[in-house]
Formats: sequence, structure tokens, C-alpha cells
Amino acid sequence: MHIFELEQIATQVRRDIVRMVCAAKSGHPGGSLGCADFMTALFFNILNSAPENISQNGAGEEMFFLSNGHISPVLYSVMARRGYFPVKELATFRLLGSRLQGHPSPNYDLPGIRVASGSLGQGISVAIGAALSKKANHDPNLVYVLCGDGELQEGQNWEAIMFAAANKVDNLILIIDYNQKQIDGALDDVCSLGNLHAKFEAFDWKVIEMQGNIMENVVKQMEEAKKLAQKSKPVVVIMHTEMGMGVDFMMGTHKWHGSPPNEEQAQIALNQLPETIGDY
Repeated sequence: MHIFELEQIATQVRRDIVRMVCAAKSGHPGGSLGCADFMTALFFNILNSAPENISQNGAGEEMFFLSNGHISPVLYSVMARRGYFPVKELATFRLLGSRLQGHPSPNYDLPGIRVASGSLGQGISVAIGAALSKKANHDPNLVYVLCGDGELQEGQNWEAIMFAAANKVDNLILIIDYNQKQIDGALDDVCSLGNLHAKFEAFDWKVIEMQGNIMENVVKQMEEAKKLAQKSKPVVVIMHTEMGMGVDFMMGTHKWHGSPPNEEQAQIALNQLPETIGDY
């Protein structure tokens, strides 16, 4: 797709996010809005996988894992817009019995949801397992995993990061949502991660940095990440984003990490996000 088309979809995805969390009166809009550009580019332009051919074991296709499962609104929106399930189903977000649970779950027969991702810090390990499985089965396709920067405060991740390099898991691309905010405040105020670029290089990964809220940059840098893959080292993309991107009163603060807007606030947000391809 052309960059403009991707930007139009990303704007609609942001509308979906605001409407979903407002209607449910719960959810995580901040990180979801921040990752809308990347997730749109991934599902519409980067990921070698299509809804009509998707399987739960991921054989013969590229796989994506959402480690920071609380940003499920953006995942559900891009999946629906891409055709994995009906767009109108977005109206059931977080309802009792809905397939669109607050954190993605494989128990609800939703195409492409292969693992539960409620507990933070586990997605990289899961993705490494999937990548090793592809290697064992001579499947040339890549595995992608998105995690939050706050997740990297979990020790299990660093064991996985060390393991991936030591075992040359080079069919893996890790994307870090580096918005430098988490539910309790600024990342550095809770537990600073220091120099992430230098740390991953020290762990023997290939490192790319990109602006995650500029669509052209996202597409360009993710294409570069794919070129670096399968050359004996795993690849990490440190993605700089703004939490709450697209809604002025949600940006620059951690307060909307897990707080839904009320109806008045949602309408203000929607006024800043013009409808592009149709609301659900």
C-alpha cells in the first residue's frame, strides 16, 4: 500500500481504539494509540500472512506475537480492518463472552491469536520458541514480537535475549515500543533501562532505531530489519513512539496508559481523528 493509504487506515484504527475503550469503560488507549502506525504497517504492508491462509501453528507464513497484551484494542482493530474477523465485532470489546477479551486469549477461536498475553515479560520467550520451530521445520518465514519498554524490567526477557543471540535465532525480529512511559509514570522514574541500543549490541543483536509515529519511517525501517534478518543474529527495532499519539490531551503523559475516556472526552478525541474508511 501507498504511505497515504496506510496513514488513512491508521487514523481509522485510532478512532476504533477510542470508541472501543470508551464503550467498554475500560482498556488501555495510550499504548494502543502510540502503536497504531506500526501495527497498521505490519498487518497491511509487512507481514507475510493473510487472513484467508492463517493457521494456528503458523506453518508457511510469518507470525506475530503481541507480548504487551494490554494494547489489545490496536491489535483487534488492525486485524478486523485486515479481514481476520468482521469489523462490526469490535463493538463487543471486553464484553462477557466476547472473543475480544481485554487481553488476547487463544481460548476464543480468534484467528491469529496463538498465545495468551496478559502476563508481561513472556512474549520474547514465546517468539523464540516459534522461531526455533520454524528453523527445525525448514520454514524460511520470520517471527515478529512486539513488547513494551516497561516489560524489559522483567528479568526473564534478558535471559531470552541472551539465549536468542547465543543460539543464532536470526529469524526473529523484536520490536520495542519505546514510549518511555508505563502505568506508574515515566520509565526512568520507575526503573531506568539505561542505553537500550548499547545493551542489545552488547548482547550481540542487530539494532535498528526508528520513529514509530511516522509511517514512511516505519515502512522503511521495517524493510531494513527484514534485510538484516537471517544473517546469524536476531534483530531488534527500538521504536520511538508517543503514548496517546493522535489525541492531544492523551499525549505527553502516562495517565492514559490504562484509563478509558468518558463520552465527552471520547468525542473530543474523535473530533481530532477524522473518519477515513468508515466506523464500525
